[in-house]
Amino acid sequence: FVLTALEVGLYEITYGDNAGSSASAIRPFFVPLLLILSAAKFALVAMFYMHLKQDSKLFSGVFVFPLIIAAVVIVSLMILMAYHMAFARAG
Repeated sequence: FVLTALEVGLYEITYGDNAGSSASAIRPFFVPLLLILSAAKFALVAMFYMHLKQDSKLFSGVFVFPLIIAAVVIVSLMILMAYHMAFARAG
């Protein structure tokens, strides 16, 4: 519940009707922050509601390791896209 409230709150302070002057500073980090919050929510759901907390560490690794790989790939693609956009503007 708390993570979902943070996600909704992040949207509201960035793009909502009551977005303040700090909204423009948050906008570049909006998607990465949502991805981090959703990854944390996935990990918590997998650990508690699927009872992985009490199971073998191998089962936890089966869920967490692909999440880490996906996060690395997403961050790498974001960096690559930022590099590409900066290079396209300069050239």
